[in-house]
Amino acid sequence: MKAKETKQKQETTQVNNAILENDLILRKRRVRRTKINEGIRYAILAIVGLFMLYPLVWLVGASFKSNAEIFTSIGFLPSEFDFSGYVRGWKTSTEYTFTTYFINTFKIVIPKVILTVISTTVTAYGFARFKFAGKKYLFSILIATLLLPNVVLRIPQYLMFREFNWLDTYKPLIVPAAFAVDAFFVFMMIQFMKGIPKDLEEAAVIDGCNSLQVLLYILIPILKPAMISVALFQFMWTMNDFLGPLIYLSSVKKYPVSIALKMSMDASALVQWNQIIAMSVIVLIPSLVVFFIAQKHFVDGITTSGLKG
Repeated sequence: MKAKETKQKQETTQVNNAILENDLILRKRRVRRTKINEGIRYAILAIVGLFMLYPLVWLVGASFKSNAEIFTSIGFLPSEFDFSGYVRGWKTSTEYTFTTYFINTFKIVIPKVILTVISTTVTAYGFARFKFAGKKYLFSILIATLLLPNVVLRIPQYLMFREFNWLDTYKPLIVPAAFAVDAFFVFMMIQFMKGIPKDLEEAAVIDGCNSLQVLLYILIPILKPAMISVALFQFMWTMNDFLGPLIYLSSVKKYPVSIALKMSMDASALVQWNQIIAMSVIVLIPSLVVFFIAQKHFVDGITTSGLKG
């Protein structure tokens, strides 16, 4: 009897050991498969990243090349570092330097970013937290405007601003931002607010806060990542805006850097590509600096607003 029990225990132990060995083998295979998949994924991302970085790296290298070498060499590094592209490019072919054009650019960018953040936050607060007549219809119209390209609106806007006597001023480029005309930013802020529980707001109301105080002292500190995302998007889009300043501004002394770069491409003379590329690199610097400073908040704002890919 004891021998039979001992034999059964041995058989049970052998079966358990076999099961454990199989589990261990399967676990090792699973880990190996996971590592292989991760390696393939990272390799693909690295290749895609190199393709995306190549134009930027080449742009920086080409800015130190002579005008002739740009078209004769595809390498990153120049045969001899030439800084004349930066020196002559900064002076431009007009009576103004890029210092003037950068100042003009920030005269547009800074107030537009501030007004956009304020107006879209207040508008999104109204849609996300209040009930009023026609709310659904107004929100539908707001979303519908996302389908309209800006080019379609240029002619009626130009006629309206001409009646206001705003042409050749920065007002057509700045003032509309005070009225939350960027539906994408309003939608983004609404999505962020919908993810915020109302408990804190209700507690603030019980303590005697009105709607404005709830927005200022409760919601805005929580909305910081989304507001930084809006500011970053608007900063980069306004820095790169070419058509708006081209339509509304006629005085060279008021041009931003986007128009100044185009003026460097004089069709009546040999285009100095090294100067244009050098100035393009400098124009990229503010957007890159702002992005890397606000990167953490930007990622948080995008992911928590439901707009991530």
